[in-house]
Amino acid sequence: MAKKTGEAEVRPVVSILGTPVKCFYGPEDLPDFDYKEKLNDPGEYPFTRGIYSTMYRSSMWTMRQYSGQSTSDSTNERFKYLLKNGQTGLSLAFDLPTQIGLDSDMPLAEDDVGKLGVAVDSLEDFERIFDGIALDQISTSFTINATAPIILAMYVLVAQKQGVEPKRLRGTIQNDILKEYIARGTWIFPPEPSIKLVGDLVEYCNKEIPRFNAISVSGTHILEYGANTVQAVALAISIAEVYIRDVLKRGSNIDEIAPLFSFHLPIGGRDFNFFEDIARLRGARRYWAKLMKEKYGAKDKRSLQFRFSTGGMGGGLTAEQPLNNIARASIYAMAAVFSGTRSLNLACFDEVYAIPSDLAIRTSLRVQQILANETGVADVVDPLGGSYYVEKLTDEMEAKIGEIIGKIESDGGIVKLIESGAIQRELARQSYAIQKRISSGEKVLVGVNKFKVKEEERDLEVYKTDPETINRQLQRLKAVKENRDQGKVESALRKLKSAAGRGDNLIPYLFEPLKAKATVGEIIDTLKKVYGTFKEPTTV
Repeated sequence: MAKKTGEAEVRPVVSILGTPVKCFYGPEDLPDFDYKEKLNDPGEYPFTRGIYSTMYRSSMWTMRQYSGQSTSDSTNERFKYLLKNGQTGLSLAFDLPTQIGLDSDMPLAEDDVGKLGVAVDSLEDFERIFDGIALDQISTSFTINATAPIILAMYVLVAQKQGVEPKRLRGTIQNDILKEYIARGTWIFPPEPSIKLVGDLVEYCNKEIPRFNAISVSGTHILEYGANTVQAVALAISIAEVYIRDVLKRGSNIDEIAPLFSFHLPIGGRDFNFFEDIARLRGARRYWAKLMKEKYGAKDKRSLQFRFSTGGMGGGLTAEQPLNNIARASIYAMAAVFSGTRSLNLACFDEVYAIPSDLAIRTSLRVQQILANETGVADVVDPLGGSYYVEKLTDEMEAKIGEIIGKIESDGGIVKLIESGAIQRELARQSYAIQKRISSGEKVLVGVNKFKVKEEERDLEVYKTDPETINRQLQRLKAVKENRDQGKVESALRKLKSAAGRGDNLIPYLFEPLKAKATVGEIIDTLKKVYGTFKEPTTV
């Protein structure tokens, strides 16, 4: 109920934390505020104001639109289009069969080949994706998890064919399998061997590809599944700790592995709030710095730096009045910049109903370029630093992140909660609750439940998969199998199986099968014989 102050009615506001939001904030909201302890200068512990001292004055954030279209040829064409239009990094999307280790000719893959991303069956597909793109001149992000070790091995082999040594490669591979059990379902093996494979990749990158981020723990998918914005960050950090502990058990120390960790965190979504989104990422940066220093004893400055990219997958966008999404995305992007993101993939205005068109993806790229070059938002590091409201909110967000992580640990840890389905059930309930608020009009979505109009009929440019895609992919796959030495394939797969049985780091054992033209599906089927498969718990 609105409160009256004199003649004016004051609209009540409650934060994502459930606390009332005042009309304004002042010095009394930050008693005994210590600049060095809470903020310090950008680039200095606890990094609240950013992990680098000059941030965008020295290096603009990477503009990395997400792409992957049906075939390797069309994806290569899209990549070159984006680079020509000023994109500064690549981000590859894979089709569902590739994500769950199915070849295009397997019966379960039939209806999904080349949809939602590029189909990758063999090393030859990967070579076509990056044909004519110098891998020592670009950084590449791979949104892939269960089959991440295979994809990384392919990237290394393609680079070597170009004459590029692994140590010169830059990029990020998501390699975050635990969030798949929570939010997306592209798992293959049970959690224990899956965590082991995550560690294999981190360990390998530490030794062989030190400039490559071996993991990008994603809170974005968790948000899209039903988490609120603070939970999305807290769960991501809790998951990261599982991977850290696994690699520490192998004999690595924290300062060898923590610098390889990055995060992909949501910006936008159904419960987006401009200042709350900025404050939670500032708070997360401070929480991580303290966690690494105080709990794990990290001494290397890079270990304390909470490095994250930001983005969204259209969860806060609407199919109704889709051009409104350009405004939404622009505001999301501005929040990402104020939060100190190092990389941004921005959802496109048509993403809620289609794979983005050339116009839509170019428009999202232009939004970033306008922010970077025309607005001045990148001229000063952390321009909101010192705001009474932002600093109070940052303190609250940091505390809430710690509270959520502490509750997870007291309940047995994130892996136990995933295996029981407890996390999934909680987030599903939350997703239903927020949708009810939208449906009732309690939460306003412009053009959906308020300010609606009768929309004109218009021809929408919707990306459609070429109906010949699957036939073309199947023909290529058939040719690969017909023109390889089957004996070499079987020998390499036997060595891989033996290594998995011994518990060895599997990354070095993937190169021989891939060079022999073994397929993704054949490699995964080999590992299933050792690791088994995961049975999803009941979550409803």
